[in-house]
Amino acid sequence: MDKKFKYQDESLSFKERAKDMVAHMTIEQCAAQMLFSSARVEEVGIEFYNWWNEALHGVARAGMATVFPQAIGLAATFDEELIQKVADVISTEGRAMYNMYQKYEDYGIYKGITFWSPNVNIFRDPRWGRGQETYGEDPYLTSRLGIAFVKGLQGNDERYLKTAACAKHFAVHSGPEKIRHEFDAIATPLDMEETYLPAFKALVESGVEGVMGAYNRTNGEPCCGSKTLLKELLREKWGFDGYVTSDCWAISDFHLHHDVTSTPTESVALALENGCDLNCGNMYGYLLQALQEGKITEEMIRTSTERLLTTRMKLGMFDENTPFDKIRYDVVDCEEHRAINEEVARKSLVLLKNNGILPLDKTKLKNVAVMGPNANSIIALEGNYHGTANQYHTVLEAIRRELPNARVNYSEGCHLYEYKLEDPGYAGDRLAEVKAHVDMADVVIVVVGLDETVEGEEMVGKEISGDKDTLYLPQSQRDLIRTACERNKPVVLVNLTGSAIDFEYGNEHAAAIIQAWYPGAMGGKAVADLIFGNYNPSGRLPVTFYREENQLPDFTDYSMEGRTYKFIKEDPLYPFGFGLSYTRFSYGDMKLDTSKVRPGEKVTGTVTVTNVGNREGEEIVQIYLKDDEASVRVPHHKLCGIKRISLKPQESTKVSFAIDAEQFMIITVDGVKQYEPGSFTVYAGGSQPDPYSVALNGCKGISQKIVL
Repeated sequence: MDKKFKYQDESLSFKERAKDMVAHMTIEQCAAQMLFSSARVEEVGIEFYNWWNEALHGVARAGMATVFPQAIGLAATFDEELIQKVADVISTEGRAMYNMYQKYEDYGIYKGITFWSPNVNIFRDPRWGRGQETYGEDPYLTSRLGIAFVKGLQGNDERYLKTAACAKHFAVHSGPEKIRHEFDAIATPLDMEETYLPAFKALVESGVEGVMGAYNRTNGEPCCGSKTLLKELLREKWGFDGYVTSDCWAISDFHLHHDVTSTPTESVALALENGCDLNCGNMYGYLLQALQEGKITEEMIRTSTERLLTTRMKLGMFDENTPFDKIRYDVVDCEEHRAINEEVARKSLVLLKNNGILPLDKTKLKNVAVMGPNANSIIALEGNYHGTANQYHTVLEAIRRELPNARVNYSEGCHLYEYKLEDPGYAGDRLAEVKAHVDMADVVIVVVGLDETVEGEEMVGKEISGDKDTLYLPQSQRDLIRTACERNKPVVLVNLTGSAIDFEYGNEHAAAIIQAWYPGAMGGKAVADLIFGNYNPSGRLPVTFYREENQLPDFTDYSMEGRTYKFIKEDPLYPFGFGLSYTRFSYGDMKLDTSKVRPGEKVTGTVTVTNVGNREGEEIVQIYLKDDEASVRVPHHKLCGIKRISLKPQESTKVSFAIDAEQFMIITVDGVKQYEPGSFTVYAGGSQPDPYSVALNGCKGISQKIVL
């Protein structure tokens, strides 16, 4: 094709070229670009393209890929630099796979480089099945990790995006799954500004290319057609100029379930007029009919098409070459990426309890019992929205490799959730074997939890919703834990879930408890290495682990009262920010750059951290701020700084931190942020500053007053 048009001129801006390209297209051709499976337009050099791809913790659903720990596990690292490194690997593999699929002319679903990740919804309720896809319950942590993930996905080339990230699901979305298509999430202006919006705003300010609307309504408006969210807030107030996509088939919910429109063309008009450019689904097949009916204009279609083609131009799809064209397919799940994956898995594991049994001394073990439905499960390593790893390491296999001179006996123990394992069978049909294995063993490792078949997104056509009805494990697993713990042998409990669990009998009777999340393809090796002391655990909980008897609000109540570490009214089972180590740290000598903060100015400070234990370890330094005199509802305290450090025994380091000016603002009931004179407490430690967290962690931390 001769290069005679503006859209072919690579010296022009992407927006200018996209506008010219659209000017050379018919309205029918433009409309065909606005479905997630967009059409070929040979006249202007547009190839088939499928926008739908996923990359929460690795390139998903497109074959071989590095399968990292699920997003909630990534969050447990509290490590921005590491998360950016993970996303960089994902984008490298995404480009490699895209190059390969382009070569073989496969333009199908999950083969593109527009990733609908990350999920920066707030994990406000432990029952939500999709909470595993998020970075937890705290807006600050979610914002910091989300920004890092976007940077890793989109790359640092001066001209081109490496891949295009997408913040989802805008904006107030965290279950229940079963009613998401008709549900109206009611959130106050205060909760919107304090909890539900900050991460999205942060990602928009950091340059995220796409935003996906949610299935539900928020305060009466369907999110994928919300004037308040998409037009007034996202486009006008925040200045977002990327593309907006619907969640998949969410626009049809407008008339089928939300009852805010009556016909497909009315639904299409509502979505388009409020700035939804792309339809994951088929409703935008009605665009031309809506145009004929006068419900939308040709200009609206062309504007959205320009945005979509601008994104594709940023990705270099119409240029002779990009810096990423030569990334080869053999980088996918290569040895280097697996090494990074192992590092991430190690840093994601959270040691919740240890009565001194861990790490185990391999030289003293002759017989070890490994049991549980997740002990040898690959599915439980993966989480949801995952690719296929080139190799997997289950917990059982990894423990066997660590113990070449000991007898390792394995029992599945029980079904993941059914009352029996065999059919025909009976309740507890493997518990006699469990007793035999426990009685022979020096130590027992019980690997329990859930997997994506029972915890995750809405499961259409199944009785299981994807959400949890209880914080307890299924009865079959509770019986397994009790049976193992009752026989007076030390039990190490390993839990693979994407959410908080109350371990019931195991809370008091297990010698150690490890929260392993869905730890990815290298997860089993990371678990075994933790158990045998090949490294020192450092992960922290990005969510509160509630007790079953904690008074959680109703799942459908989107008020933050009584939720998360900020507003919980009772002691939880394990608090946000908590995690044990094989060494101990102390904090001292906090210095702030001022004793009086001025509105609009950030506060900087330093704190000295010392490893007072006898082995090298990594600490997550957590900075919290407490408003001591607020006239409105404020959190007990809030996270406003994180830093991962590594220290040898008796080594000290000075850690610098900065608290953004906005953290010193109150939020009124009307959602207005403003400064209010008063006193604040700045706290630095390895946990939250509350007495319960400090008692569990064994380290008091240090604090200092400051006034506004």
